[in-house]
Amino acid sequence: MLDHAVKQHIHEGTVIPAHPLALTSDRRLDERSQRALTRYYIDAGAGGLAVGVHTTQFEIRDPAFQLFEKVLVMAMEEMERASKNFIKIAGICGPVEQAVREAEFSKHIGYDLGLLSMGSLQDLSEDELLYRAEKVAEIIPVFGFYLQPSVGGRVFSYDFWKRFADIDNVHAIKIAPFNRYQSFDVVRAVCNSARNKEIALYTGNDDNIVNDLLTTYQIRVGDRQVTKKIVGGLLGHWSVWTKRVVEMFAEMKHAQSKDHIPSELLTLGQEITDANAAFFDASNQFKGCIAGINEVLTRQGLLKGNWCLLEKEQLSPHQADEIDRVYRSYPHLNDDTFIQANLSKWLD
Repeated sequence: MLDHAVKQHIHEGTVIPAHPLALTSDRRLDERSQRALTRYYIDAGAGGLAVGVHTTQFEIRDPAFQLFEKVLVMAMEEMERASKNFIKIAGICGPVEQAVREAEFSKHIGYDLGLLSMGSLQDLSEDELLYRAEKVAEIIPVFGFYLQPSVGGRVFSYDFWKRFADIDNVHAIKIAPFNRYQSFDVVRAVCNSARNKEIALYTGNDDNIVNDLLTTYQIRVGDRQVTKKIVGGLLGHWSVWTKRVVEMFAEMKHAQSKDHIPSELLTLGQEITDANAAFFDASNQFKGCIAGINEVLTRQGLLKGNWCLLEKEQLSPHQADEIDRVYRSYPHLNDDTFIQANLSKWLD
């Protein structure tokens, strides 16, 4: 059963960063910086956190590292000082047995929902993945996740998302295929589900964040029209410059209630997309996306370096130059001053 205050917060819409992983130069967990990151997101005004997800690096589950449980526990210890309605989300991956095991552990230590990834399961049919979702939903409230194919996801049918939305204990879906047609499939499927009022939609489309949040969908279902909005975001992009993200999100939520969208918000959306292209290494098929996020956090002092668990995960050639460019081009998007004023407190 999902806590009432948390459920209400999810449906109102909020900022949920995907939590990165802090490492030392020898690729071991940097516990001090890891806790500082969580404290930063809470103090920046985020409404929740997703831990153990793509941005945290799926490899934390590998026997060579064995960091999944430790990272989730550390984040939970820090999130316990957040508000009662703070949304605590654990990433859940793997085949049925692994997904069930991760769901049970996450629920046991206090996470509200499981963000259920369908990544790296190419050998499973849609029916098998729906069965997996049902088994996880028996344990923990589910936050669905449409992951883009370029980082391990796959394309799903409209029928898959309609049946997914019909599963009891699914409360939200993160739409992140980085594709307009596939994103619309999810919205239409949810609107056609009898549970459409029970499911909150969140953008994970880092290339289209602002437009997603400013759009009202009107879907014809039988003889009536169902209205649906993407109420918030669960994003790797929001793991950097988060204080400004929270402030800009408030502006977008205000604009959602108006008949006309201010043109400056549409301009802002393209600036954010340009910044994301640098951070996520879009020109190289997102090969440097995690290292790019870590690079920004390193420049701000929150991480000691942009290292990832796998040595092959690193900045692409010229990616650092692109990050320099967007820093110069959009100084109004960063929150460096906020971090400088609070960093010593978070690291203490």
